[in-house]
Amino acid sequence: MDPKNDILWDIAKKRACFKKQLISYVFVISFLWMIWFMTSRQTDQSDSLLPWPTWIMFWWGIGLAYCFVNAYVLNTKNAIEQEYEKLKQQQ
Repeated sequence: MDPKNDILWDIAKKRACFKKQLISYVFVISFLWMIWFMTSRQTDQSDSLLPWPTWIMFWWGIGLAYCFVNAYVLNTKNAIEQEYEKLKQQQ
C-alpha cells in the first residue's frame, strides 16, 4: 500500500470504531433508562437530583465525544500531509 492509502485506512478504521461505539452507547443507555424507569416506580427516589443513568450517559458521552473528534475532526496525519504540500509549493 502507498502512504496515502495507509492514511485513509487509518481514518476509516477510526470512523468505523466510532460508529460501533455509538450504536453500543444508544442501546446500552436506552436499556439502562428502561431499568431505571421500571425500578423508580417501585421505590421512592424523589430525594435524588439526577437519575443514576445520567452519570453513565455523561461519562461515557465524554469518551464518545473524544472518539468522534479523533475520527472526524483531528486527522493529524492528513493535516501533516497538507502542511507538507504547502511547504513544497512555497519552494
